[in-house]
Amino acid sequence: MKFDKASTGHTGLDKAINYLRIGDNVVWQVNYLEDYINYARTFVKSSLEDNKKVIYMRFAAHPPILEDQNQIKTYVLDPSIGFESFTTEVHRIITKEGLEAFYVFDCLSNLLEAWATDLMIGNFFQVICPYLFEMETIAYFAIIRGSHSFDTVARIRETTQLLLDLYNIKGKRYIHPLKVWNRYSSTMFLPHVERNEEMIPVTSSAEVAMLFSYLPKQGFGNVKRHLDYWDKLFMDAEQLLDHKDSLSEEGKLQTQKMIEQLCKLMLSKEKKVLELSTKYFTLEDILSIKSRLIGSGLIGGKAVGMLLARKILQNDKKLNWDAHLEPHDSFYIGSDVFYTYLVQNGWWSLRVEQKSKEGYFKAAEILREKMRNGKFTESIKEQFLQMLEYFGQSPIIVRSSSLLEDGFGNAFAGKYESVFCVNQGSPSERYEQFEEALRTVYSSSLNKDALEYRMKRGLDQADEQMAILVQRVSGDYHKKYFFPFLGGVGFSYNSYVWKEDLDPKAGMIRLVLGLGTSAVNRVEGDYPRVAALDQPMIQPIGNMEDIKKYSQHKVDVLNLENNKLERISLNKLMWEKTGIKMDLIGILDYETNRKIKEYNIKEQEAWILTYEKLFKDTEFIPTIKNMLKTLETAYNYPVDIEFTVNYISDDSLKINLVQCRPLQTKGAGGQVDIPEDVDEKSLLFATKGHFMGGSINQSIKRIIYVDPKGYSNLSSQDKYALARLIGLLNKKIANKQEVPTMLVAPGRVGSSTPSLGLPVTFSEISNISIICETAYEIMGMVPDLSFGSHFFQDLVEEDIFYVAIFPNSKETIFNVDLFENSISSLKEILPKEIKFESVLKVIDTQSQVQIKADLKSQQLKCYKIS
Repeated sequence: MKFDKASTGHTGLDKAINYLRIGDNVVWQVNYLEDYINYARTFVKSSLEDNKKVIYMRFAAHPPILEDQNQIKTYVLDPSIGFESFTTEVHRIITKEGLEAFYVFDCLSNLLEAWATDLMIGNFFQVICPYLFEMETIAYFAIIRGSHSFDTVARIRETTQLLLDLYNIKGKRYIHPLKVWNRYSSTMFLPHVERNEEMIPVTSSAEVAMLFSYLPKQGFGNVKRHLDYWDKLFMDAEQLLDHKDSLSEEGKLQTQKMIEQLCKLMLSKEKKVLELSTKYFTLEDILSIKSRLIGSGLIGGKAVGMLLARKILQNDKKLNWDAHLEPHDSFYIGSDVFYTYLVQNGWWSLRVEQKSKEGYFKAAEILREKMRNGKFTESIKEQFLQMLEYFGQSPIIVRSSSLLEDGFGNAFAGKYESVFCVNQGSPSERYEQFEEALRTVYSSSLNKDALEYRMKRGLDQADEQMAILVQRVSGDYHKKYFFPFLGGVGFSYNSYVWKEDLDPKAGMIRLVLGLGTSAVNRVEGDYPRVAALDQPMIQPIGNMEDIKKYSQHKVDVLNLENNKLERISLNKLMWEKTGIKMDLIGILDYETNRKIKEYNIKEQEAWILTYEKLFKDTEFIPTIKNMLKTLETAYNYPVDIEFTVNYISDDSLKINLVQCRPLQTKGAGGQVDIPEDVDEKSLLFATKGHFMGGSINQSIKRIIYVDPKGYSNLSSQDKYALARLIGLLNKKIANKQEVPTMLVAPGRVGSSTPSLGLPVTFSEISNISIICETAYEIMGMVPDLSFGSHFFQDLVEEDIFYVAIFPNSKETIFNVDLFENSISSLKEILPKEIKFESVLKVIDTQSQVQIKADLKSQQLKCYKIS
């Protein structure tokens, strides 16, 4: 670092601070912007005379600091694009302009209009100031005295090289250097009064006392002076609420404007969500949310969706929803805490690198690992502790609630983590468990699937702050376990009806006993109960043997003794006599119970979960159907909800609505005529039902075929390697409309257990047009339609058609010879990947293969065109 001297352009000021040095950031704390303008222009005039490159960062609504000159380069920036995008852009400009450029910034206090919190201004300065120092620049900044909290000013003082107090009292200007890095004189830190070109130290105690006597009038010592702008804003909102009954028309208009402002700052930036928020939330509602907010900023899509849905139902007078809904007592960790976590752990330059094309994935991997080990500020940790004290030893769940999550068009279903904290042990142990969960969710914002998802939707450069929703886990104690009676997901529109006379508009649910994790995820060897809300007793599967096989066999619970989430067998849960009302959701498994009796096993019963009594003898189905339709009407859009169900002492059911978001749907499509005269030799496969994605009439240009027997013979390591190879083939599909590709593979695509199917991530099949899962039951590889899971939602959003093929079914034809006898072009596409050519084929069909499916008749055929 050079320590070359530079001039402020003011002889007296140069003498007072012993000149500027290369690397200096100079922060002026002023009452009036005009005073900063005067000194900034003097500095620029001198710098131009010395042939320095001067750059003006223009971003505020106030009058320009510098006048237009050909010698000055001006960048016009928009802070409303968000902290990350704005800060990243400033960082890029500094990089582009290179070493030894001189900068003048607009007043930082004006950033409050866009960001509403001092915390983010402090973060901005802590990111940009060291980079300017590193780039050997000199930069001028200003802040308005009294507009920022002591904490923010302290962070600026700590980071900058020079902090100068500038007062204008009765026409006299005083400069009081508070910090001057690497310089000292006996009078440097005294107030100086400006006289012509001189800066005269004020050494007389009487004159100094008179000068500082003016400071209380400027706000020093004012209680509000200690507060962040954010807190001051909410204090103003509370005052409006306190006088709501006596407000004039102007006051009521002011209240509505306050609601709109706070919704933008705390709830959402998305237009449709904002419209709903300002329509349904009162000022009292917003202040209630604020009272449970840790930090500042937005509470994120998941939290807003949950709160908004509850408010919509509360306003619905057709049904007494208070009698049906379980109340919530959630907390929200604001999005600003996420950025502060990055900044104060020193990772912002890595964050900027991750936003570049070259570093998008590579830097993300490094940053993700670092985020698993970061530290939080003491003030935030204190708020975390208070929240945990409130929950006591009740289990909680730490859920992602990012800015882009659960919005119109981008569900991010399953892309980010949610972590259960069983919350047992000493206070320090419980706190450690919570922080670990928080870091896990934060780091999940940079997992590969999420990055791919954002990139495909053009969101890779968007601000994606991770807010957090902390919820008390809904449920009850069942001996050493804690879980809700039921967990489920619901859809107001059933995109994938499986029978001719089902009404898509009636919606559907996916229901499990216990925690709802297996209701939203594909679970190996386990099946939730799927029900169409217009005909809930009809299942997508046939006889009792299938109903038993494709039902739930394991239950997700929180083990209070082991302090962790567990998946235990339903039979084990029954054996432990945990008091579940099985007669409401199941029927006795007579065959298994007969064997239990034969083996003289006492106090054990086997059940099959069918939910018949729940559906027929309670108001559960009408209530869920009513809920979904009420929310869909308010949203003017199909919705997707997550919920739990508990029964209370009077045997009534309470529904806990834990999530609501717009549902991405595919239309059923028009009727497709299925040809009856297809030659069986040309038929690749045909099935009745077992497909998702509405009607389809699609030509196929490429088929990726995985041989079931060959795959089953691979080692576990090679199965993973084969999955990565399919990911490479997926990347080769530049445009899925131009190269519609069908993947045909045994078992479950996306399985976490390689023996049950391909262990690909969704990002490795995202460009595929049609996915066919084929049964290879001899090795236990069975397809799973997974209606309503996160996998299901991914298929909808990526417009991927799905079909399950059961070769042994009477209603299925699967011509394996056509696949096995086809020529593979794997060598031509990936010349180095020949290890798996006996297991994997890439068949170029030259658009001579057609797939047709009709939703109404449930008929599907895939065949070669002669």
